[in-house]
Amino acid sequence: MYALSDSGAYASDREAVQRLAPQPRTVRETGLAENFLGDLVCKHLHDAGVLDLSRLVERLALTGAVVEEVLAFLRKDGRVEVLGQAGMQTGGQALRYGLTERGRSAARDALSRSGYIGAAPFPVSAYRSLLKVQTIHHGRINAHDMRTAFAGVVLAEGMLDQLGVALNSGRAIMIYGPAGTGKTYVSSRLIRLFAEAIWVPHAIVINESVIEIYDPQVHQRLEDDGQQNNLLLNEGIDRRLLRCKRPIVITGGELSMEQLDVRFDSSTRQYQAALQLKASNGLFIIDDMGRQRMAPAELLNRWIVPMEEKRDFLNLGGGRHCELPFDLVLVFSTNLNPLELADEAFLRRIGYKLQFSYLKADEYERIWRQECERLGLAYDPLLLRYALQALYQAEGMPLVPCHPRDLLSMALDRQRYLGGSGPLSAQELEWAWHSYFVQLNFLG
Repeated sequence: MYALSDSGAYASDREAVQRLAPQPRTVRETGLAENFLGDLVCKHLHDAGVLDLSRLVERLALTGAVVEEVLAFLRKDGRVEVLGQAGMQTGGQALRYGLTERGRSAARDALSRSGYIGAAPFPVSAYRSLLKVQTIHHGRINAHDMRTAFAGVVLAEGMLDQLGVALNSGRAIMIYGPAGTGKTYVSSRLIRLFAEAIWVPHAIVINESVIEIYDPQVHQRLEDDGQQNNLLLNEGIDRRLLRCKRPIVITGGELSMEQLDVRFDSSTRQYQAALQLKASNGLFIIDDMGRQRMAPAELLNRWIVPMEEKRDFLNLGGGRHCELPFDLVLVFSTNLNPLELADEAFLRRIGYKLQFSYLKADEYERIWRQECERLGLAYDPLLLRYALQALYQAEGMPLVPCHPRDLLSMALDRQRYLGGSGPLSAQELEWAWHSYFVQLNFLG
C-alpha cells in the first residue's frame, strides 16, 4: 500500500499510464474512426448551437490538433461551417463553428443511433490494457498497512491478518455473521488499503457502442497537477482519462441481475455500464447476500467465470458480447448461513470465508469508550456495568458492535429532549434500551 502523497509511487504509476495512453496528436492515434469522431462533433454542435475550438476541445477531452483535423474533415464534407470569430480575438482558436443543413441532418441521424454526447470514448482494446496496468491485485498489503487502515476499529483477534491475507490473494471474500457485527462497516473500510490513484475513462467504445464508465457517484476525482492545462499542448496523459481514487461500489437487497450487465436505455439511446464495470480496479461489495430479488444460487453463479478466469463477458444485446478483465476485489457479505446460500463446491471457489461474531465484554467496553468520546460524554464504568449486567445478562442479549453507538445516542436524545445535561443515568439508558429493541410482551 502507498498513500496518495507518496510521490515516488505516484510517478511510477503515472509513467506506466503515460506509456500506455499518451495524449493523441492525430485522429489515428485516438483509436477512433474519423467518421465516428465527426458524428460526435456534430452531436455537440447540435446540442450547443455554436462552439469555438477551445469549447470543443473541452467537451471532447481531445487536443486542439485532433479536433482541428476532425473539423477540417467535416468542413470538407459540408457538415460544418465557420461562423466568424468570437469577440475581438483573432486566430484559429477564436473561430466559431456551426452545423450546415447537411450537418444538422447528419447530427439527427447520429443521435437516432446513439444518444451519447460527451467526451470522446476510449477504445476498448486500450481499456483492457489500462485495467491490467493499474490492477488492484498488486499483493503489497502487509500487517502494518492493516493496522494503520483499521486503527481504532475493534475486531476479534486475528481478523485483521485474515483480511489482509485474503486481500493479497486476489480471490473473492465472503464475510458472514449475525446482523450488526460490523460486516458492512469493515468491508467498506477496506478501500483505505488501496490509496493509490488510478485513471478512469469518461467512456469506452466497443465497435460503435459507447458505454459511460466514469460515474461521479462512484468515482472521486483527484487533482492532477502533472497534467498540462494548455488545451493545445500534445503532452501528458490522454485527457479522455480522469485521475480518481480507486472506486468502491456497495449494493444490497436492491441488486438485480440486469444491473450486472450492460443495459441499453431505449429512451436516451445510451448504454449504462454494469456495476462491476464501474467498480473495476476497486472494490465491489454485495451486501445482504441472500436478500436480493433473485435466488442466491442465480446471483452466485453469475460470478463463477469471472472469479476463476479473471475475465468477465458482458452482453451488449443483439448477440454481441465483450470480454473485459475482471479486476476488482469481490466481497460477499451476509447474515445468513453460507451453506444455505450455496453448496460447498461453490464456496470453495470463493476461497476466503471470514466469520464475524458477537463481542466479548472487553471488546464491547472498548467500543463503549470510543462512543462516549465521540459523543462528548464522560466514561462512567458504573453505567457500563449496569448495561452489561442489568440489561444484557438479564435479558440474554448478545453484545453487538453497533449497540453502544445506538444506545448512548438515544439516551442522549432523551436527555436533551427533557432539557437535562451531564452524565447519563441508568434510567436514561434503560429507556433507550426499551425503545431500541422490539418488545413482544403484548397484553392479550
